[in-house]
Amino acid sequence: MFRYLLSCLLILAVVGAAGTYFFRDYWEHRYDELITQQARIYRIDEKLVWSLIYEETYFRSASVGDAGEVGLMQVTPLVAREWAKETGLSEFERQSVENVFELLGDPKRNLQIGCWYYEKLRERYRGRPAETAMTLAAYNAGASRVEEWTRDADASTISEAAFIERIGIASTKSYVSSILNRYRANTVTVPR
Repeated sequence: MFRYLLSCLLILAVVGAAGTYFFRDYWEHRYDELITQQARIYRIDEKLVWSLIYEETYFRSASVGDAGEVGLMQVTPLVAREWAKETGLSEFERQSVENVFELLGDPKRNLQIGCWYYEKLRERYRGRPAETAMTLAAYNAGASRVEEWTRDADASTISEAAFIERIGIASTKSYVSSILNRYRANTVTVPR
């Protein structure tokens, strides 16, 4: 009887572990095609976008942040309206006013707008040694904060490590470091 019970428990443990592994793999990679598609349009490494989403929402497309950010990439309604206006398509402009949460809740649209915004921010820092860290910091805390943290330094030559050290908000410093570490660990398997 004891051997039977032990065997059943062992089988349940193996099945549970396998199920957890496969569910986690599914959960973390179910948007890979959309991520790759939108990242390529905006010339962003899809592994970086994946790492950003991992940090922002852990792939929960219905996630709403404390400041009203919505979806996988935690896009604000204001950014969605800017994007809609820039597209010049009246349907998107209408949606961004009438039901911005529905617009941003659509994973494809959220990724499109989030990547557009990331690229728009990156234009400010392109070619700098701390380009990626500065862009991520601006994505999280705003471009004005990045300017504040580099005010008494040559922002065009400051190293990534030196810039991260200057980040004056602990949660933003952690956010940038976490995304960069995950991105550079090469544990991401996008595209599959």
